Amino acid sequence: MPIKIMGKVLQSHEPFVMPFSKRKCVAFEFKIEQKISTGKHSKWKTLVKKQDIQDFFIEERGEVVMVKPTSQPKNYMSYLVKDKRVSSGFFKEPTPEFKKLLSDFDVDSQNFFGLNKTLRYSERILEVGETIVVAGIAKWKTLQQPIEGYGYSKIAALESTDTQKLLITDLPEAFKKRHT
Repeated sequence: MPIKIMGKVLQSHEPFVMPFSKRKCVAFEFKIEQKISTGKHSKWKTLVKKQDIQDFFIEERGEVVMVKPTSQPKNYMSYLVKDKRVSSGFFKEPTPEFKKLLSDFDVDSQNFFGLNKTLRYSERILEVGETIVVAGIAKWKTLQQPIEGYGYSKIAALESTDTQKLLITDLPEAFKKRHT
């Protein structure tokens, strides 16, 4: 039976560090996009898109639950708030930090004529210590090795099944209680 847990994100491995905000997280998605104009219309073209996720824990009222998302095959759906945004454009010079980020991903901030390109960066993350909501199938797992700081031999883990994916979110709507 699926359960829903709201709690604080704890890392189980070395966390990821975001390239722009430098925040530590257990899951992320970031994009660098360029605005392309074609006459009357314009659209955003994705130049760089990266995402990753790792196993992590959720702590709720002193109890710890392991969350086991996988990317191949993908066993989860995530809905994350856009945590950080930065942009540049014709009249908006990119900050030195944004220029460095663009350079790290081989994206030129200027066009052939030396004018600033209209670029934007956005990141969505599950930050260590952030309160989130996860829904999934709870199963008891026997630990092969003890987890540092925890004296348990078994731990509850949230997983997916063939018909039920993990749901992971930090959207504010998920924290509201439903009144029936």
